[in-house]
Amino acid sequence: MRHLMLWLGIGLALAASTARGQEAVWRVGLAETKITPTQPLFLAGYASRNKPMEGVHDDLYAKALVLEDAAGTRGLILTTDLIGLPAEIATPVRERIARQTGIPATSILINSSHTHTGPALSLDPTPREGRGPADAERTVAYTRGLMDQLVSLAEQASRQLAPAKLSWGVGVVQFVMNRRQFTPDRGVILGVNPRGLADRSVPVLRIDGEDGRLRAVLFGCACHGTTLGPQDYLVSGDYAGHAQRLIQQQQPGATALFLLGCAGDANPYPRGSYALAEQHGRELATEVQRVLSQPLVPVNGPLRIAFGEVTLPLAAPPPKEELEKLAAGRGGIMPWVAQQMLERLSHGQTLPTSYTAPLAVWQLGSDLTLVALPGEVVVDYVRLLEEALGPNKLWIAAYTCDVFGYLPSARVLREGGYETRGLYVGGIGLFTPEAEQALVAKVVELAKAAGRLEP
Repeated sequence: MRHLMLWLGIGLALAASTARGQEAVWRVGLAETKITPTQPLFLAGYASRNKPMEGVHDDLYAKALVLEDAAGTRGLILTTDLIGLPAEIATPVRERIARQTGIPATSILINSSHTHTGPALSLDPTPREGRGPADAERTVAYTRGLMDQLVSLAEQASRQLAPAKLSWGVGVVQFVMNRRQFTPDRGVILGVNPRGLADRSVPVLRIDGEDGRLRAVLFGCACHGTTLGPQDYLVSGDYAGHAQRLIQQQQPGATALFLLGCAGDANPYPRGSYALAEQHGRELATEVQRVLSQPLVPVNGPLRIAFGEVTLPLAAPPPKEELEKLAAGRGGIMPWVAQQMLERLSHGQTLPTSYTAPLAVWQLGSDLTLVALPGEVVVDYVRLLEEALGPNKLWIAAYTCDVFGYLPSARVLREGGYETRGLYVGGIGLFTPEAEQALVAKVVELAKAAGRLEP
């Protein structure tokens, strides 16, 4: 079993030239806006929280990056310091942006850092358990306001296109830890597994102006935003927010955007305090700065985007007795999922047999491929997609355009544990092992359409 300490940049420093020395073949637009709640909202990510936020430790931001190649093909990446946007929020935002900017909805990616100290999102005014009508109303109002902000942000970025040069490289951080801990009597629990698979790579896309000055950096990491725990009630972007802030402080005038990878089964290590979140953010920012200081590989056009939807099969529900046990918290899936399944079955409803989710492949010349996956994807998919597409010039992101729940691999489903709990937004259900094959096959299809692979 090989550890996925990926893309360490071996050979990248041997590149004969960098984007700073090439002709500008792109136009880039950038914008950012603060999205910190101003009303007392419930925070997302931990079901045990029983009261709204108590203040702000550090602000949250949404940021926009528009890429346009020499032929006028445009793509938009929106990053957010949030838990994740489900399709019911992300899809209308993408469609509205398309109408306002002319960038096709299929060429828009919305990625979230998955911080667990950001506001809960919902368009449903029905109060959840333990929350009152006023709580639900404030959450809906914030969510609708956020949607408007994202549309305005995209419009702003699309109006500010200027010539740019792109280059990229990869670094590595050490705080990313596999969290699937195997025990002799409790199965797989949420814990610490130093020998478990983890993607510790830090992909970095450098964006320079024609004058050679850094305008922006898009960087990634594959780790949950969970340095802070359910005991924390102050808004924070966790390690990813700290890293972005530090990079922008160290690179005045530049915009730092964070793109989350396959973090479904990875936590920061150690965790449990704001000091540790800041420590991990410093480590990540320092590594991004190191990569930026090295000779990087130029990224040329054209930009080719292939967008599609994948149908992921869901398993038949367990017997009622098993669901009741799971709903009581004595099983491997989130009790709420089992409770929802029981409730729907008790009302005579038929549970879905599949779930359809969006994904995309962006091909930047022959220099870089960006794969954007939906959901909380576990690290196995990095290996699976490397095998299917080849390991070089490849950037894999998740939590994009539809954060519907966990997408486990066949191995994770076989082993059990927290990450098997499946679909909990936009539907309800547990994915089958065949979901792995469906996702990989769809990515391969899109990679061919985008020009990564020969058709």
